[in-house]
Amino acid sequence: MTRAADVLLLFTGASLSLGVSEIARRLHLSKAVVYRILRSLMSRDLVVFDQSRRHYRLGPAAAALGARALRDLDLRTIALPVLRQLQQTTGETATVTALMGIARVYLDQVPSLKEIKMVIETGTPYPLHAGSSGKVILAFGAPDLRRHILSSPLPALTPQTKVNPEVLEAELAQIVEMGTAFSRGERQPGAASVAAPVLGYDGYALGSISVCGPIDRFTDEVIASLRPLVREAARGISLQMGWDGILPQDIRANPFRH
Repeated sequence: MTRAADVLLLFTGASLSLGVSEIARRLHLSKAVVYRILRSLMSRDLVVFDQSRRHYRLGPAAAALGARALRDLDLRTIALPVLRQLQQTTGETATVTALMGIARVYLDQVPSLKEIKMVIETGTPYPLHAGSSGKVILAFGAPDLRRHILSSPLPALTPQTKVNPEVLEAELAQIVEMGTAFSRGERQPGAASVAAPVLGYDGYALGSISVCGPIDRFTDEVIASLRPLVREAARGISLQMGWDGILPQDIRANPFRH
């Protein structure tokens, strides 16, 4: 695994393509070992072989990984000043989440300054059906993603997690209408949050931002006051991420009935 990573990292240098001999020389490996590594990387489209030059170069899978990493870096960078403002305005912890396949991960947070507060763990995958940050991504996500999640088992993270597809489906429709989602104790007991989607150039959610804290502070009145703040903050981030302000037709037409 380490040797394969070392081979891939060579392609991040000045040379766009490399031959077996050069890779072997730079990494002090035998040509046979390098060839086996390259064949393995080729099987996953991480590198491709250029017949004309008899060299290898990065493949489409490597390009996709790089693009995804840059997108998430951009999302975190763009969102961070907005999170700071949300934390100052609301007094609660503000977070940014990214969609990762069929799950989500927290990219960053600006914790509340209050003694009792919510602090999230970055980098850990969480299911999309539990908690406001996931549900709002699911509600504004691509149709294939919604269909996959709604047709798959929905594990209960807490007694409050919605595990009935029809109940979740109905809530997703409401989230689209409101432009925000909220949750109380669905992903973590004692925690509550309000979230809004961060939309990409295609109008589908690529992540979300949220304000979260102890459940006893998130009354109906507080949730109502947080919704427009989180929604407008997410809209501003979405526009910076390339969204043109238009939602896809399938979201406007409520795609959750099928």
